[in-house]
Amino acid sequence: MKAYMTNGTGDFLAKLATKHPQMTIHIMSSGGGSLAYYEGTNKKVFAAGRTYEVLVQKGDLQEEGFVAMNNIPVTEEGRPVFEDRFKNRKHEIDNMPGFQAFRLLKPMTGNVYVVLTQWKSETDYDNWKNSDSFKKSHDESPTKPPAYFADRPFLTTYYMKKDE
Repeated sequence: MKAYMTNGTGDFLAKLATKHPQMTIHIMSSGGGSLAYYEGTNKKVFAAGRTYEVLVQKGDLQEEGFVAMNNIPVTEEGRPVFEDRFKNRKHEIDNMPGFQAFRLLKPMTGNVYVVLTQWKSETDYDNWKNSDSFKKSHDESPTKPPAYFADRPFLTTYYMKKDE
């Protein structure tokens, strides 16, 4: 399965979603703008978007919630190690209160993977980040990033925007 994303104004992305009613296009917003996201086997409908292969999927994306996307640049030679780490994850996040969905997205072009998690609320996400489970699953040395990182990872967060 593929995942597709594009950025734009909320109004533009809402019109795009209306133009393709046969697809479930999720509109998300943040202080920095809006993002449209959909999954499927359909052809790409975003003229200027990003395409990913969904490598790991847990749960269904909901119309309401908080989304955290960890954007992780990975070296070419580090891809198998990085992907294997997530394919063999312990799934503790799946049992956290407020957890809704998880995706590991492999870029079709470029080197920035996206680890997408959706939560019922931002508080649920913060509780996960402060949990012992989080600390165990992120048990890397805090001073040195993993060798497969091509650059510093960065986080983008969004709130799901309901149709109006």
